[in-house]
Amino acid sequence: MASPTSLPDPRSRSKKPMDKMADWFRQALLKKPKKLPGASESAPSDMSQATSQDSHPPSSLSSAKTPTTPPTSREASSSGSGSGRWSKDYDICVCHSEEDLAAAQELVSYLEGSPASLRCFLQLRDATPGGAIVSELCQALSSSHCRVLLITPGFLRDPWCKYQMLQALTEAPAAEGCTIPLLSGLTRASYPPELRFMYYVDGKGPDRGFHQVKEAVTRYLKTLH
Repeated sequence: MASPTSLPDPRSRSKKPMDKMADWFRQALLKKPKKLPGASESAPSDMSQATSQDSHPPSSLSSAKTPTTPPTSREASSSGSGSGRWSKDYDICVCHSEEDLAAAQELVSYLEGSPASLRCFLQLRDATPGGAIVSELCQALSSSHCRVLLITPGFLRDPWCKYQMLQALTEAPAAEGCTIPLLSGLTRASYPPELRFMYYVDGKGPDRGFHQVKEAVTRYLKTLH
């Protein structure tokens, strides 16, 4: 018969399963907090990315903004920051007799078609319909930087042409380059005495002096500021 000391203690048998179950619950509880921080950390990171995307527009939108277009040279000139050439409506006012209208038209066509694109006033083309003839002439002379006098035999015979010549001289007396006489079909002896203090352009050449007139006007316009 075995001694009482050799029998297992019933209390010790009951403690082992309970201890195992307690350890299992303890491990389970310890594992749950490990997962929760991971989930809680991922959510704020996603939210921060969403808020950062909403608060800052995409780079493509900011780059799509249309830049301010710089003003053109013509606009700068009209605003007063460019050449003084644009301070008047015309570069040249062409004075001629009625019988020399065809020659005047050829001169204007040459000047306007040049690379400088000179702006010309031709009375029968550019005068305001219904306007007074004298007023229109005086306005054209004052609105032009230069005056070209197409002096021909018909010019000398026409009292109206003499009036144009005197008005041109009054508008810019003794101004070099402002009044340009173009002598055509006349000798030097027939040159008007009112213009003797001015050099004239001889229209006997192949281009009838058109090129020299253009060069004289272009040089004068370059002096404007």
